[in-house]
This record gives sequence, structure tokens and C-alpha cells, in this order.
Amino acid sequence: MRARKQQNLSVVLLLCLCTMPPVVFQTNAAIAAQVNAARAHPDTSGEEKRQEAVALFAQGKRLEALPLLQELVQKNPQDAELLVDLAACLIEHAATLTDPDSAAKERFRAKDLVQKAWELGNFTPLAENLRQLLRELPGDGTIMFSDNPAVERAMNAGEAAFAQRDFDSALTAYAKALEFEPTNYSAALFTANAYDRKNDFAQASQWYERTIHLNPDIETAFRYYADMLAREGDMAKARSMLIHAAVAEPYNKIVWREIRAWALINNTAFNLVYLPIPLIPKDGSIGTSQPVAGQAPQLLSAWRAYQSVIAEWRTGDKFKRQFPQEATYRHSLPEESEALSAAAKVLQTLKQDKKSAELVTGNTVAGLLLKLYEADLIDPYVLFSLGDDGIARDYDAYRAAHRDKLEEYLDKFVMPPAPAGK
Repeated sequence: MRARKQQNLSVVLLLCLCTMPPVVFQTNAAIAAQVNAARAHPDTSGEEKRQEAVALFAQGKRLEALPLLQELVQKNPQDAELLVDLAACLIEHAATLTDPDSAAKERFRAKDLVQKAWELGNFTPLAENLRQLLRELPGDGTIMFSDNPAVERAMNAGEAAFAQRDFDSALTAYAKALEFEPTNYSAALFTANAYDRKNDFAQASQWYERTIHLNPDIETAFRYYADMLAREGDMAKARSMLIHAAVAEPYNKIVWREIRAWALINNTAFNLVYLPIPLIPKDGSIGTSQPVAGQAPQLLSAWRAYQSVIAEWRTGDKFKRQFPQEATYRHSLPEESEALSAAAKVLQTLKQDKKSAELVTGNTVAGLLLKLYEADLIDPYVLFSLGDDGIARDYDAYRAAHRDKLEEYLDKFVMPPAPAGK
């Protein structure tokens, strides 16, 4: 369990942490030109050196960028962009160190740098992702990939080689790890990414698929695969991989940053689906805590039906009957789905009446709720859009039985279509 949780802190991940920004389509030649231009002129103000460091970082040459970033940050510790770049380079450098304590110190320093950059206002996807992942760093600062010492040695060797951009040696090390432990998710994933970095996309695709097969409930392989597909211009398949990633780990914010980035580079946006059900006070008027524009009195019966079910779950014994093994009440998928379905049934009846049909279809909340109900996708909506700590506890069981429903919901209601020809 420990090894699985920490695999996201690997150096392999750091090369994918920028979540498909538009710069992902900048060629290596263009970045190299920036580096050469910066080196061709004497540094009078430090700006040329900064440009060189940033260009090396963008090219993935983190160890080469490290000494430049160290010097630049020492001179200007308030440069929030360079603080994050330096943190990423330190994590990569840590993978090359054989002394565990020294490696741990590098990671802890990286954690402090990211936090400082955050406080200075760096809220970029890279900063957000690093901050999230470094919070998972264990107390001793170590990263484990397996409980098998032989696998650990091989994986550490692979990480060190990968950090030095020696991808062939990294592949040899990961292959050795897989000999000892064929189901090691990280070894398969890193093999895929090493081929990816070698621009061997056919092999990378095969290994991403193999990794996904090992555990479809981990988002990372889907997301890495989406990155590669986006770089290759296959936006439709990248979109599909991101849908799978969201189904694998819907409450992982990194997934949604990646989806947002995919939408950004395709000049679109994903849909934030949310139904603000209005509260009905005892006097029958619409409450002001969740106002709904254009609310019609005829719709009150639907919202009353919703509130009646919620009250039954929270004040009666319905929760105890549904979850006899749980001692205390919690917000749950069955409660919210039943309440929304009760409201949708009322709306469906109203829609059948010509006098009130337009009131339903013309109301944003009512119309969307009815569409979800008629598509049999209320459960996925609840899990994705209302997934608080209580509802989230119902997710794994639902995914095991209804993965297709979750994917259908994301495809129809959340993810915008891929641009034509992409």
C-alpha cells in the first residue's frame, strides 16, 4: 500500500506534471534555439541566464537547469516561477542520490520551495500538482515502489537513469523490476513513459495499455497516455483517456487540471454540471439561500418532493436500513439519488401537460435534472458533482458495477467534444 501511494512522487511523473499546457507543442528544436540564444550573449542583467534556465527546464533537462536555478533563486528568492522549477529539479536530482537521507532532504527542500511559491502567488498547474503530491511525502522523505528489495533496487536505478535522460538504461532497470514483480504498476508505467520520451510511440502505447490493464482504478497511466496522444495531435483519443482517468480517480484534482488543460488547448471548456435545488420554506415561497432564476410556482411540487426524501433519510430510519453496518448518519449516494429522482418524476409528469411543459424545459435546473433522469445518469451526477466525504464512500462500489454509466455521463454531460479532425 505504501509503495502504491508514493509512486506519484517519482521523477517520471515530474515530466508530465505541467498538464498539457500550450507549450507542449513547442518543438525541441525551438526550445534548444532559446537555450543557444541565451548562451550566445553575455549576461549583463541575469535575464539571459534566467531564460536559459527556463528553456532547459521546458526541454526536460532538469539536471542541467538545476545549478542555474540554484544561483538565480539565491539571488532572487521571491521569484515564484523559478522556485517551483527549482523544486521540480530537486526532486529529480534526489533520484540520482544513493544516500536515502540526502535524497529525503532534497525532497523536503522542494516541498518548502513549492509552499513558498504558493504563498507568493504561483498557482500554476505545475505548482498546484507539486503541492498536492508533496503533501503525500512520508515523514522520512523516502519513496517506495515495492516491498521487494530487489524490485526497489531496480526501480531506484531506473529512476536515476531516467533523471539523467538515459532512457535505455532506465528501460533495462524497469524490465529487471518487472522480472521480479510482473504486476508492478510503477515499473510498467515508467516503461511506457521511457518509450514515450524516446519518441517510440508505438511501444509507449502498448505499455500504457498494459499498465491500464494492471489497474484501471489508478488515473496515472490514463493521464500519461493522454499527454502523449495530445502531443501527437490525437485529441479524440486523449479525450477518451481523460474520461477514463476521471472515472478511475474522480476526487483527484490533478485529473481535473489535466482535463481543464486539454480543453484549453482545444479552445473549449468542460462543463461544471451542478443543480442548485431551491429550498422551500414552510410558507411555500422560494428561499433565498439557493435562488433559481425564473422559478415558476408550478415547479414547487418537484422541489418539495426532493426535500421530503432528504428529510426522511436524515430524520427517519432509512439510513439505518440502507447501511446497517454504519453507526452514524452520513450523506450518501442512495439518499441524494432518490431525492433527485423523486423531483424528476414530478417534473416528468408536469412536462406531459401542455400547460406546464415549457415551464420544465425552460427552467435551467428542472430541464437538466429531467435530462439526467431520462438518461439514467443521476447516480453519476451525484458522485461527480456532489461527492462530499459521505457520498465519496459509495464511489468504489458503484464504479465496480457501473463503470460504463460513469463514462457515459462524462462523455455526454461534462467533456466537450474533440475538435473536428483532431
